[in-house]
Amino acid sequence: MRIVYAALDQRVPGTTGGSVHVTAVAAGLAALGHEVDVLTTPGPGPFPEGPARWHALAPPLGLRHLRVFRADAVRAFAARAGAEVIIERYHNFGGEGMRAAKALGATAVLEVNAPVVDYPGSPKARIDKALLVEPMRRWRDRQCRMADLLVTPAAEVLPAFIPRDRIVEIEWGADTDRFTPGAGGPVPFSRRPGALVAVFAGAFRAWHGAVSFVRAMRDLRAAGCGGLDAVLIGDGPELARAKAEAEGIDGVTFTGAVDHDLMPACLAASDIGVAPFDVAAHPPLQLAFYWSPLKVFEYMAAGLPVVAPALPRLARILGPEHERLLYDARAPRALADALAYAAGHEDERRRLGEAARRRVCDQFSWAAHCRRLDNAIRRAMERRSQ
Repeated sequence: MRIVYAALDQRVPGTTGGSVHVTAVAAGLAALGHEVDVLTTPGPGPFPEGPARWHALAPPLGLRHLRVFRADAVRAFAARAGAEVIIERYHNFGGEGMRAAKALGATAVLEVNAPVVDYPGSPKARIDKALLVEPMRRWRDRQCRMADLLVTPAAEVLPAFIPRDRIVEIEWGADTDRFTPGAGGPVPFSRRPGALVAVFAGAFRAWHGAVSFVRAMRDLRAAGCGGLDAVLIGDGPELARAKAEAEGIDGVTFTGAVDHDLMPACLAASDIGVAPFDVAAHPPLQLAFYWSPLKVFEYMAAGLPVVAPALPRLARILGPEHERLLYDARAPRALADALAYAAGHEDERRRLGEAARRRVCDQFSWAAHCRRLDNAIRRAMERRSQ
């Protein structure tokens, strides 16, 4: 198949989950023998090497809310490429890929990694209704109707009118060849002799829970647990707050954003992966825990036991009860207690890490993601031809 992948508001290369997702999916589809051209915003450094072809096309002024004004450019490129399939990453103000697919008669695939429907109490919904004709909802719904296939980690974030046979639920994944327990390379932190390292990697946003992790470290120190250190990798609006919470706590390191190529070594140099999501801090999560958490898959691939809140979605990803270490986020010291347990049980850490590695290799590699996506696209093309 000749595939054009419109991911205009992602930076490649980059350090965000979206950047990693686009890079992995493009490479994975190309590895299956498809001709893949990706339209995206160039990040720092050259585009990735490999069989996928990369082309610079950013939204006007770099603003994702203006993406749709690149519709003519996307359509012209797809026409020159002879695109049979156009994949677009959903955004409320996007639609450039869906419009191009309909104009050219190509199969339209919409990747949805954020809610299309409004959550209860959404300010955007109130504004939309104040405009009487609800233009934002109507445009979102139109994008979904134009799509022959919608790819999402959680169908709950899609409008109810979409036929179920046009939806495929696929988790994100990890590069299980690069993320391994023995991955080597330079890391931007040092290990204190005799201490274990619990690592947080990701965006510093309120619902990712970095501040909760730092507070748990304070609880551990107050309880006399000094053998576990914390490394927090990433950047974002909560970084300053997390650093302020960490004042006076020894053994807490902030690295800032790290190139994704260095992440396998960073995780391999750690002992415990921490994913302290705080769903109460993000109102859209009332709909569902719709993330496909990249950090969790990469922790698993690195052979780390994962400490995370007891959410049904995370429980399904991490596997049977005896293969996971989840805590009740409503309990005041639950995260600290889970970290203390993991730090104090070496054999259990090893067993959980080995189980996590097996599970991600079996079910949640990027290769597995792309095989499922490939099958879903082929079925969508068959439906169109009937």
